[in-house]
Amino acid sequence: AVELIKKGLAYIDDLSADEIREYRGTLTEPGKESPFRNRGIEENLEMFEKMKNGDYANGEKVLRAKIDMASGNINMRDPVIYRILHEAHHNTGDKWCIYPMYDYAHPVEDAIEGITHSICTLEFEDHRPFYEWVLNNLDDFKAAPTKQIEFAKLFLSKTMMGKRYLKKMVEENYVDGWDDPRMPTVAALRRRGYTSEAIQSFCEAIGVSKAQSVVDIAMLEYAVRDDLGSKVPRVMAVLNPIKLIITNYPEDQVEYMESENNPDNPEMGSRMVPFCKELYIERDDFMEEPPKKYYRLFPGNEVRLRNAYFVKCVDFVKDAEGNITEVHCTYDPETRSGSGFEGRKVKGTIHWVSAKHAVDAQVNLYDYMMEDQDYDKTNFLEKLNPNSKVVLKNCKLEPSIKEYKTGDRFQFLRHGYFIIDTDTTSDNLVFNRIVQLKSSYK
Repeated sequence: AVELIKKGLAYIDDLSADEIREYRGTLTEPGKESPFRNRGIEENLEMFEKMKNGDYANGEKVLRAKIDMASGNINMRDPVIYRILHEAHHNTGDKWCIYPMYDYAHPVEDAIEGITHSICTLEFEDHRPFYEWVLNNLDDFKAAPTKQIEFAKLFLSKTMMGKRYLKKMVEENYVDGWDDPRMPTVAALRRRGYTSEAIQSFCEAIGVSKAQSVVDIAMLEYAVRDDLGSKVPRVMAVLNPIKLIITNYPEDQVEYMESENNPDNPEMGSRMVPFCKELYIERDDFMEEPPKKYYRLFPGNEVRLRNAYFVKCVDFVKDAEGNITEVHCTYDPETRSGSGFEGRKVKGTIHWVSAKHAVDAQVNLYDYMMEDQDYDKTNFLEKLNPNSKVVLKNCKLEPSIKEYKTGDRFQFLRHGYFIIDTDTTSDNLVFNRIVQLKSSYK
């Protein structure tokens, strides 16, 4: 700033903020020069030093760049570059009573830090002439000034991206903090389980544009699925359990069924999953009166238990309220998976977890932040999705899950991709859903 003053390119102005605004002119009318614009260099230097030292009150004087009050770009009509503010700074304390304006600090800081290209959003396009003017008039930076390049902001469908709106959601407890997995922050995406590779792939796919548009969030989810598909192990998890009892299975017998960790990546090998008389299956995998083309369990129907046996439903038990509490089946020992049995076929295959060996867990099912594809920011809180977080307790997982740690990712068969959350404790295993298995993006 002192260099600009010495070059006659900056001056101290006594006009008030309202007067500066009035003198600036409009988009169709040029501005007019301040009566203080032609102060001498020495007087300007002396007054700037007094501003720094706190000799003037807030708003009494400002330092303005001397450019062109008739410029077609209002940002070039002698913008303010320093103001007086009697506030303590976290680094310098009360030593300095002046603060630079953003448009001035931006190019100077970029140049000091050796930034070659300053990537900004489109609203900075009209500010670029001043950015370039500052660097071209400072001797230390004019030889190789930083280049400012503008591009459109990223907007995702069904997601609030505006920082001040996200701040409101955090402060008013609509979400559980800045790292809430529904938020579009880096901390939240990490906690949600999105990988850096998936985010990079997504960014490469959408490219950089100067046209403002909304990107379908399904495209981001596609990138996540594509990245995790061959990377993570697949495990069996029953999120809404109902007990299945195999009535003709030996009472104390336990068998271990071989299961591939990831069929898309044979190098990940296999694991042995315990199987016994009492299992948990998904409540949705049994219906007393099924509709047409329902191929899972119902009275008299036979299905395959994944990597195990055929079982046939022979009975079920209800409680006093009419809710089904148990499904009773018989199994055919000749139909063990891998045995080569070809005597008959079944149309349905369901997953399961051994009741004796099951690991209890909490599963957080995260969905889109906003209900509508498009929304009005002025009433965005009314458009929040009330089902964006559903917490499931007492889910049942196969015991191999105990070998993993916080941050590890999985595919829960038939459900989606999940990550062990940071809220996990020694006695409470917590998972977050990353994305569902099915994609709407094409």
